[in-house]
Amino acid sequence: MVELLGPAEIRGLADELDVRPTKKLGQNFVHDPNTVRRIVELGGARPGDVVLEVGPGLGSLTLGLLAAGAQVIAVEIDPVLAARLPRTVAERAPEAADRLTVVGADALRVRAADLPAEPVSIVANLPYNVAVPVVLHLLAELPSLRGGLVMVQTEVADRMAAGPGSRTYGVPSVKLAWYGPARKVAAVPRAVFWPVPNVDSALVSFTRTDPVSGVDRARLFAVVDAAFSQRRKTLRAALAGWAGSAERAGELLAQAGIDPKTRGEQLDVHAFARIAAAGN
Repeated sequence: MVELLGPAEIRGLADELDVRPTKKLGQNFVHDPNTVRRIVELGGARPGDVVLEVGPGLGSLTLGLLAAGAQVIAVEIDPVLAARLPRTVAERAPEAADRLTVVGADALRVRAADLPAEPVSIVANLPYNVAVPVVLHLLAELPSLRGGLVMVQTEVADRMAAGPGSRTYGVPSVKLAWYGPARKVAAVPRAVFWPVPNVDSALVSFTRTDPVSGVDRARLFAVVDAAFSQRRKTLRAALAGWAGSAERAGELLAQAGIDPKTRGEQLDVHAFARIAAAGN
């Protein structure tokens, strides 16, 4: 039987470790067992699955994933938290302790070779300030990932899951779409965190599919970055630097079958792929 962490246990661990949650590391610890169970359920963790958790903190979600029978690889940048997590699991889920591996590292720099196994999914409460870069880095670095479920700031969730034409559609939306579809699946109340954050949170689910064919990812991402660097400009103007001139950008857009007066927020990932391919 796995004993999940409640508010008293979270505060007790924080006091023991003299942990003072910092905005720099985006530390807001979940202390509600029902929220943990919901995340695990929506994340689809099954017995035997190798699940990657980024920023396990004091172990709330880690224990929930272990209770579901998953093998958990927890990547934690804070050495104090990384050192305490195996003991927390041994105390509250002794029969699951051998299914946890803690990797003391920055998730933005972790490589496949740093991990003891190939994870099939990410299930994590991500630090809000690096959520999108972490997800994109891990998808690029770990081809074994089939998808995941991450808890992020609501505004970030909106950007990750947005479609063309939405006011929140932008670089994160297109880059994540290159890997596959994403959707916002649930809101998370502020009260389930300690300390209580100043922003709302949401869960985003994403699934890896076959990447957009016929174009290199780095080239497509360069086009996306250029297209959204000046949102109010037409693509002909915004892509001038990438293409070498506005005239050349217009020619490439025409080859891709896109009106040069179009703006980036109107295009889906497949349209961006056509532009990148035209520039080859």
